Amino acid sequence: MAKDRTPEKSRATGGGASRSGAGAGGRGKGGRTRPPTQVVAPQRPWGLIAGAIVIALFAVGVLGYAVVKVRQANADKIESFDEISGGEVYEYEGGQHDDNPISYDQSPPVGGPHANLWADCTGTVYDVDIRHENAVHSLEHGAVWITYDPDEVSDADVAKLAKLVDGVSGRMLSPYEGQDSPISVQSWGHQLKVESAGDKRIKQFADLMTFKSDSFPEPGATCESPQFLADPLLESADAGATPAESSAPESSAPVTPAP
Repeated sequence: MAKDRTPEKSRATGGGASRSGAGAGGRGKGGRTRPPTQVVAPQRPWGLIAGAIVIALFAVGVLGYAVVKVRQANADKIESFDEISGGEVYEYEGGQHDDNPISYDQSPPVGGPHANLWADCTGTVYDVDIRHENAVHSLEHGAVWITYDPDEVSDADVAKLAKLVDGVSGRMLSPYEGQDSPISVQSWGHQLKVESAGDKRIKQFADLMTFKSDSFPEPGATCESPQFLADPLLESADAGATPAESSAPESSAPVTPAP
């Protein structure tokens, strides 16, 4: 007679763990409770992201500032002397050298006969009224000469003018006693008179006319004059001397200046 078979239910639950390995109450093998699974959410690098945003915003700001400055600079640039309001043009030939005192039609002078020795114009800032005949020779070499009335211009304004000149080859700055405007700017045959050192036309004139091609008689001539730089000749030294006639005929052929 066959033995009774153990019911499947009895075999599945009879005193042992279930085949799933976990019984009621979440118990594992040996009756121990399995610890709950720890779910760790991924952390985002918020510090790095914030830093990158700050750097990007800074770069955009710097770039925008640079673009604005470039546009402002270009807005003030000019292509011809005709664009400078108030500028005057005079016709002079170069090449006539005369070491005597000379009477000029313009004050400060912008051309005509002049001394053999030119004033140093290598971005030179003079604190004395240099001899005008030597300065005119510098204009013949392509220099821009900025002058100011020391009785009308403050030290701060002189410093502002000096920034346009100091170290810039082809430019020089000096006081000019008794001129009829606080500030005057001249190159060979060109002149501009202004009231304020902050007038943007001063820089426009200097940027356009310094060594400007076809605007002065001796292109390629040097602005270096060590002798004059070491011991500038003064306009006051000519006081009482008899001036030569500025209407003396000028030679169209360049004359090699004496050293």
